[in-house]
Amino acid sequence: MEAIIERCCGLDVHQGTVVACVLIGDTKRKVHKEVRTFSTFTRELLALRDWLAEQGVTHVGMESTGVYWKPVYVLLEDHFTLVVGNAQHIKNVPGRKTDVRDSQWLAQLVRHGLIRPSFVPPKPLRELRELLRYRRKLVESRTAERNRLLKLLETANIKLASVASDVFGVSGMAMLRALVEGDANVQTMAELAKGSLRKKRQELELALDGRVEEHHRFMLRMQLHRLEEVHRDIEQMDERIDDKLTPYQPQRARLMQIPGVSAIVAAVMIAEMGVDMSVFTSVQNLASWTGICPGNHESAGKHRSGRIRKGNVALKTALIEAAHAAARAKGTYFKDKFHRLKARRGVKRAAVAIGHKILISAYIMLSRDVHYADLGETYLDRRDRSRTVANLRRRIERLGFAVQIAPAEAVLHGPSS
Repeated sequence: MEAIIERCCGLDVHQGTVVACVLIGDTKRKVHKEVRTFSTFTRELLALRDWLAEQGVTHVGMESTGVYWKPVYVLLEDHFTLVVGNAQHIKNVPGRKTDVRDSQWLAQLVRHGLIRPSFVPPKPLRELRELLRYRRKLVESRTAERNRLLKLLETANIKLASVASDVFGVSGMAMLRALVEGDANVQTMAELAKGSLRKKRQELELALDGRVEEHHRFMLRMQLHRLEEVHRDIEQMDERIDDKLTPYQPQRARLMQIPGVSAIVAAVMIAEMGVDMSVFTSVQNLASWTGICPGNHESAGKHRSGRIRKGNVALKTALIEAAHAAARAKGTYFKDKFHRLKARRGVKRAAVAIGHKILISAYIMLSRDVHYADLGETYLDRRDRSRTVANLRRRIERLGFAVQIAPAEAVLHGPSS
C-alpha cells in the first residue's frame, strides 16, 4: 500500500505517559523510525511538541480514549495537522500488545491516510460544550434533590404533591418554608397559595395537616438550601452560556424556529455539532454520528437488529427532549407524524424518529442558510389523499353506514344546467 505522508507521528496517549513514534522518509524509500516516551506533565508535552517540530512532522494521529487526549490536542493543534480517530476503528491486529507497538501502528495508519478523523469542534465550541454538559448535570442534580424532598414530605404525611401540580412553584416553596419554620398552622399555610391554587385552600389544609417533627424540619431546611444553591448555579451558568453564544445568536434564533427546539436545545445543538455542516459528508453521516438513526445489522440475509447505535449522548438527549416538546406543538407536521408513529411503533421509537427529523431540518437550515418552513398538520393527509379517503370510508362502512364520496365543488355547485 502506497504511503501518502512523508513525516508523521503516532501517539499512544495514557493518563501518565505518551509514547510517540515518528516515521520519516520518502513514500518510495525505506522509512526512518524513532520512538520516544514522554510524561503528560505540561512541560513534557511542550518538549514533545518541540521534538516533533524539529523532526519536521506535519501530521499527528492519536486515539480519542477517555479525556487523556484532550490536553495533548490543545498543545499541538496550532502546530500540526491532528487526526483524532475512534478507538474502535483503529484497533491493532492480534498479537503482542505494547505501547510502542500501538504508537507504531497509529503512525503507519496516519502515513497511509487510513484513519477516519473524528469531529473535534474549535475551541470556542469546546468551551460551550463543557458549560452545557455541566448544566445538564446541575439540572439532573436539582431533579434528584426535588425527588428526595418529595419523599421526605410523604414520610411526614404531607400530601402537598397530591393537591399542587407544582410543589416547587411560588406557592409551594412558600408553604415549604413555613413548614420549616414550624410556627404556622395549616390555615395560615393554605393562605399562602397564589393564583388558581387559592381555589384549593380547603384541600391544602388537609394536605398540610401532617406529622412534621424536628427531624423533618432539619432535613427540609437542608434540602431547600441545596435547591436554592443549585438554582443560583444554573442561573450563573445560563448567563455564561449566553455570553459564549453571542457569535452564534443568528444560528440559535434560526434553530429555535423548529417546533420543540427551545433556547437550551438550540445551544446544545450548536455546541455539539457546530454551525459548519461541511465537516459532515452528508446529513446521514451527521445522524449516524449523533446516534439518532436506526441501526443496520444484517447477516445471512436476515435483519437482526434495528436499534439505534451509540453516538453523541448530549446531542441525542437534547433531540429526544425536543421531539417530545414538538409532539405537543399544535398544528405542526411533527405532532401529526409523532402520533401516527406512536400508534404503530410506540412512544420511544416515535420520539427517536421525530428527533431524527429535527436533526435533518437543522442540518438543512444551517448548511443552506434558510429558515424553517413547517409542512403543516395536514401534510401527510394531503400526500396520501386517496389512501386516507379509503381508510375513512372503510371505518364508516364498518359502523353500518353507506358512503358516497364526491368532490366538495361538485356538491356545492350541483350539476350544470
